[in-house]
Order: sequence, then C-alpha cells, then structure tokens
Amino acid sequence: MTSPNASFDDIITTTLQGYSKKLADNVTNHNALLRYLDEKGNKNYATGRTIVQELDYAENSTVKWYSGAEILDVSGSETFTAAEYTYKQLNGNVVINGLEEIQNSGKEAIHNLMKSRIKNLERSLKNTMATALYGDGTGSNGKELGGLQLIVADTNTNAVGGIDANTYAFWQNKVYDFSAASGSPTPSSTTIQTAMNEMYLDTTRGADKVDFIVADKNYYKHYWESLQANQRFTVDTKASAGFQNVAYAGNVPVFFDSECPTDHMYFLNTDYLFLRPSKGREFTPSKDRMSVNQDSMVKPVFWAGNMTCSNRALQGVLHN
Repeated sequence: MTSPNASFDDIITTTLQGYSKKLADNVTNHNALLRYLDEKGNKNYATGRTIVQELDYAENSTVKWYSGAEILDVSGSETFTAAEYTYKQLNGNVVINGLEEIQNSGKEAIHNLMKSRIKNLERSLKNTMATALYGDGTGSNGKELGGLQLIVADTNTNAVGGIDANTYAFWQNKVYDFSAASGSPTPSSTTIQTAMNEMYLDTTRGADKVDFIVADKNYYKHYWESLQANQRFTVDTKASAGFQNVAYAGNVPVFFDSECPTDHMYFLNTDYLFLRPSKGREFTPSKDRMSVNQDSMVKPVFWAGNMTCSNRALQGVLHN
C-alpha cells in the first residue's frame, strides 16, 4: 500500500534514494579502518548463499631444486581453501506519521523534515557499525557482523569463517599478552614499544607486513608518550582524513579509536581484510511500508554483508 499523498511520497523516496550513496560513504568515512579498506579497494561485493573468502594457506609442494633431466614433481598440490562467512543484516528506518505529513505538506517542509531524519539515521548507522567493527560477532544474539575481536582474537584458537583455528594452526592470529609475557610487564610508556616491536616482527613475512595499527586510549597514550617530541610524526595520507594518528616503524599509522576495546592494540595487514557488503544492500532504501495499525509510513534502509579475512596469521593483537 502506497501513501495516499503521491507528491509527499515521491519527495521522500527521491530524497532517500539520492542520499543512499552518501549514507554508504559517510558511514565508511566515519571510521579510519573502514575508510582505509575502501581506499585500498578492499570493499568487495558479496553474492551467493554465503560469503566465500578464498585463502592462500600453504606453499606449493612441487617447487624444488633439480638437476638436468631429473624427474619433476607434477603431483597435485592443495594450496587453497576458503573461509565461509554468513551474511549479517542491519536495518534502520525513517518514519513519518500522518500528523507530520499534514504539518509538513509544503514541498520544502517535507524535504527539510526528511533531511533531518536521514541525518539522525546516518548518525545511528555510523555508531552501530563502528561498535560492531570491534566486536566478536555475538552482539544482538549473534546477529552482529564479526569484527576484530573475532578475526584477531585475544584467544586465537577460535573458529572463524567455518575454520577451527584450534585444529588448523595456520588460521591463528598472533597474540601478545602482557600478563603472559616474560616478566609479566605492566603496559606503560616504557614497555609498549617492546611489545609492539615483537608483534611487528611476528606479523612480518618478507615484504608482507602490517600497514595499519589501531589502539584504545590507554595503549595509544602509552605509545604516544613513549616517543620523543621529534618522533611524533603523523602519516600524512591518513592524517588528512582527520583521524588522530602517529607513525610507527617509519610509515605505519597508529590510530586512536574510542570504539577499540579497552587495553587493546590491533596490528593489521589490510591486504587480507575485506568488507563484503551485499550488492544492493549497502545502506540502500527500500520501498515504503504503510503500517497496518498505525497512521505512519516507514522507509527502511538496509545493509547486509560481513567483514572477512583471508590470512589471520598476519594479523595481531596486544592486550593484557
């Protein structure tokens, strides 16, 4: 059932449709990690029954040195598998009731009302996504997307994407636990760089290395205070986006994010991290819905997808 006031409905619909791309961009730009993944082209659309992420988890066993006419190894070599992620769905609604329709009957009034409602919805979507990004997927009774506490877990033997890291060691992220480290150091400005250096080396494989670090207030402050005044350089390409960061190891940005779990610092190789929204469900408005028992019209906005990883072994976390 559509709105009896076609003009009113058309204005709402066109306003929302015109804003859907802005909604997606603004939610992405609200968070340094999401923005970084988007800039790298790691926001890949998902299709199909589940979200399948291929993994390159083993070396090709046929590679070997040989001499002359020696027999070469042409046997099959299983080097790829896939992690399988489920879709997680998010919804927000712009609701206009009958009285508001009457009170905002003029074209400009309707448009202004819609803009204010959309801005409110945008803010709510931003905050919801930012919180879920650091979650473990158990929020809202398991309906939330799987964030960093799942993919780069404190206890790294958990299952992610249908692969049990307790069984398959290649699927374990790196962990530096201050309480379990030699001497059980207390996280501070005098101990943070030792832990960071250890994690950086543990997550480096040749030229393949961490390119994004994010921390809560405590760990960010420890690192910031550990630097000499002339060392406190930001990474310009990221600082221009307005996110607080300082450099590590020359050119790796260390970001502060208030949503990051307390006493945590994540070392991320974003070549293997992806945001996988469903095509047509990236903060996309749907058709209006008229309530069957209320004088109100609902304009739903939907997102569906998940965060995926193709190599957990090159991701790491510091915690205590």
